[in-house]
Amino acid sequence: MTISLPLVSIGIPTYNRANGFLKQAVQASLKQTYRNIEIIVSDNHSTDNTEEVVSSFKDSRIKYFRQSENIGMNNNFNFCVNQAKGEYFCLLPDDDLIDPDFAEACLKAVNQGSEVGIIRTGTRIIDKEGKTVAEYPNRVNGSSAEDLFMAWFAGKTSPYMCSSLLNRKRLLEIGGYRSKHCLFQDVGAEFKLAARYGWVDIVGVKASFRKHSEEMTFNTKVGYWCEDSLELLDILCELVPPEKEELLRSSGLPFLANLNYNRAKAVKSLAGRIAAFFVVYRKFEYGFLPSRRHLFQTS
Repeated sequence: MTISLPLVSIGIPTYNRANGFLKQAVQASLKQTYRNIEIIVSDNHSTDNTEEVVSSFKDSRIKYFRQSENIGMNNNFNFCVNQAKGEYFCLLPDDDLIDPDFAEACLKAVNQGSEVGIIRTGTRIIDKEGKTVAEYPNRVNGSSAEDLFMAWFAGKTSPYMCSSLLNRKRLLEIGGYRSKHCLFQDVGAEFKLAARYGWVDIVGVKASFRKHSEEMTFNTKVGYWCEDSLELLDILCELVPPEKEELLRSSGLPFLANLNYNRAKAVKSLAGRIAAFFVVYRKFEYGFLPSRRHLFQTS
């Protein structure tokens, strides 16, 4: 008897990366050992030769869409979700990578016929040349939403789009990817799905997040990141029992303030960096100061 394998959709939203990392992202998707996949490439009205690069692969599993105008990054994310047909969905930014056994490992971790909101693996950080900078295995101890969120605050897990396989039907039910400034929309969606529908963790590292000067983290106002961070914390607090909210908030505030001081530290000019530090201090209601590392370590 033939068992039907769930279709896995890999969405690659892209803009002007034809001569950059896009080809690597598509290649990584095509190299999956799990064969029942489709690849949705949504070109957000690029001005380079993106269409030519995608069409050069000659693989029927690739579905290419070109937007008639730039619809914004987050709308392009959700376009990929809406065009996908798979039971599970991975949003793979055009500068990130997945290992050849990413999808296979994720599907093997789920019991046949069962449904979860999200399957998560560990993540490696790579530089613009593809060299590994750091690795973050996925080490969540516990099965409650609070356990998952506290593991993030404790550095035991890191939510990234490239290392997450989401239940597409459930993702659509919660409204797709969305947040105030469309910065923490991915983490919000992932944690909502995990809390409401359950999740499966894979300890091993199966995906690569590329850190480079062109990525969105380095090109967005720190104040917007702070506002999205605080909105995300409110969402997380709504997903745990009321008696757990105070502990979650008291743990999440310093963690998120530190994340945003890290972003402020990346500002190149001294004056701009000092101004960004003050923005974080003010947005977090003057409760958390930057550390000496933030103030004096520039590399």
